[in-house]
Amino acid sequence: MVKLFLVLSQSCPSELQGQSGEVVIMFQSFRKSTNELQAIERVIDWTKARFKLPTKATVMVAEINCQVPGCPPLETIIAFWSDAEIRYRIKLFKPVVDVTEDDLPISWLLPTLVDENDLFCDCC
Repeated sequence: MVKLFLVLSQSCPSELQGQSGEVVIMFQSFRKSTNELQAIERVIDWTKARFKLPTKATVMVAEINCQVPGCPPLETIIAFWSDAEIRYRIKLFKPVVDVTEDDLPISWLLPTLVDENDLFCDCC
């Protein structure tokens, strides 16, 4: 199962807005826990702060259920785009509710996070 949490920067009804005012559109099963939603908000905020992204930057958080032997059962993928429309990707080998701010790479590693492949590649 793939849980995809896509955050866009456009206006919408207040019930669809996150705490930072961004639009939150979620493609997932309808079973959302408060802890999971709060974890997603935290990961988005940490990502924007760590990489000095604009408030309205697009950040996507996806939690995937890995079926590859040796893979952790749930992984969190964070994707975001720069002003130059460069896509970056971070893959964390834990569920989104277990992600901490220290799990994010340090900011000077940003050039190594450029995602030139498919978002969900076979390797890692």
